[in-house]
Amino acid sequence: MRTLYFVPAVCLGLFASAGFAQENSQDLAKQLSNPVASLISVPFQFNYDEGFGTNDGQKATLNIQPVIPISLSEDWNVISRTILPVIWQNDIVGDSGEQTGLGDTTQSLFFSPKNPGPSGIIWGVGPAFLVPTGTDDLLGTGKWGAGPTGVVLKQYGGWTVGGLANHIWSFAGDGDRADVNSTYLQPFISYTTPDAWTFGVNTESTYNWETEQWSVPFNFTVAKLVKFDKQPVSFTAGLRYWAESPDSGPDGLGFRGVVTFLFPTK
Repeated sequence: MRTLYFVPAVCLGLFASAGFAQENSQDLAKQLSNPVASLISVPFQFNYDEGFGTNDGQKATLNIQPVIPISLSEDWNVISRTILPVIWQNDIVGDSGEQTGLGDTTQSLFFSPKNPGPSGIIWGVGPAFLVPTGTDDLLGTGKWGAGPTGVVLKQYGGWTVGGLANHIWSFAGDGDRADVNSTYLQPFISYTTPDAWTFGVNTESTYNWETEQWSVPFNFTVAKLVKFDKQPVSFTAGLRYWAESPDSGPDGLGFRGVVTFLFPTK
């Protein structure tokens, strides 16, 4: 649920080092479980799935997902979350051969209070946008889209429990391509130990209202936060089980690996 940056990373690391010294590893690891934390993170999330279509097609996706908090006032942040997929796939639709390139970009903005509510609830709401950056018809929708997004969670002890959702409708783009009318639901639960191990379970379910079909993968992950000199980095590995997918979608087990660079802002 997070992502990365490059040239700015060096500068940000210099400014962030003092703040990191004041935070223990468990606190930083817990912030990674919070999509609206006041924390710059740059995850590279790799996913591999197979079993697509009649030819048991394969798909590998590297999601580049920078998360950047921007202070609006003494009490409010806006959190920018970008997901840019880089995709390789083979026989994803019958005997369709290989495609490599960019998928569509999802850009979300969460307006969120800087401090939790009286009951410890953390939340954020805002718009989500679909940008047709796909470099092949089989890699993207060819549509511009927009809709609402929101997240709510609570953290207590080492636990983080919550959910993230959005709904996107297409409003422009290639008139010959199918419309986008899609709901995304991501309930999640994780536990972070005092030595910065995080064990998590979530689903990343999508309902396509045009085809009336669900895609429901369950992700089981283990993450460890470490430091290289003063640079905190999180490593995640996990398995995905497809409980439900369209007839042409993946099945069985998939794999996820994530490397996340952290740049604390405090």
